[in-house]
Amino acid sequence: MAAREHGVTILALTDHDTTDGLAEAIAAGRTYGVEVIPGVEINTDVDAYEVHILGYFIDLADPAFQAFLRRMRDGRLRRAEEMVRKLAALGVTVEWARVQRIAAGAAVGRPHIARALVEAGRVDTPQEAFERYLGRNGPAYVARLKLAPEEAVEVIARHGGVPVLAHPGWEASGPVIDRVPKLVAHGLAGIEVYYPDHTPEMLAAYLAMVRRYGLVATGGTDFHGGAFATRVQLGSVPVPPEVVPALRARWAGRRPGVSARDARLS
Repeated sequence: MAAREHGVTILALTDHDTTDGLAEAIAAGRTYGVEVIPGVEINTDVDAYEVHILGYFIDLADPAFQAFLRRMRDGRLRRAEEMVRKLAALGVTVEWARVQRIAAGAAVGRPHIARALVEAGRVDTPQEAFERYLGRNGPAYVARLKLAPEEAVEVIARHGGVPVLAHPGWEASGPVIDRVPKLVAHGLAGIEVYYPDHTPEMLAAYLAMVRRYGLVATGGTDFHGGAFATRVQLGSVPVPPEVVPALRARWAGRRPGVSARDARLS
């Protein structure tokens, strides 16, 4: 409903390491006249940086892909539990049960712990929680289950999805744009060019990269629905109308015997 109220007619739902909300979102989209593209966002690491890989048009019923996502979620859960234990050792106690309730069935991550810290009065904002405790150099930080971005790209592509490099201008991603040629060799199909944090200079550089490697220039608001990590309102980042058909064409190309027209009708 929020998407429709903000003039969004096509919405990609890409939760981290889970597809659990997609069936409900697709059904709601039919009710409100919003097409929901099934997707996922996978967190990976390169040295001291985070690299996020988006997967569009994924198959929710693919058991092997779901098993992969379960492994990723299990790793996130163990990581979050260990961070809560580290916080307790620092004298900064939050209830693990409350963290899980905040996650509300989603893959538990640092943003949920940050919100629990705010609720407990340990910090004033989620950003402060990251700066003082949960950031990569913070005393309660725990490293994530290691996965290279090339591996995430390959997993998405192997299971028929369309892999896209998320927000390369995001500070925590570091110099990930230099890795694009390698990612393309592993099956990367696009770059998230249109993004709230991207400057005009970044936009020009990423569009040049897209043209050079024949990729799709995607975009979005990265809207999370809460205070943390939501920078702008849903639908406020203009994305060219040709993006979705281009993604569909890539998706159809990964499904033997399926044309782009058939993909539109499926």
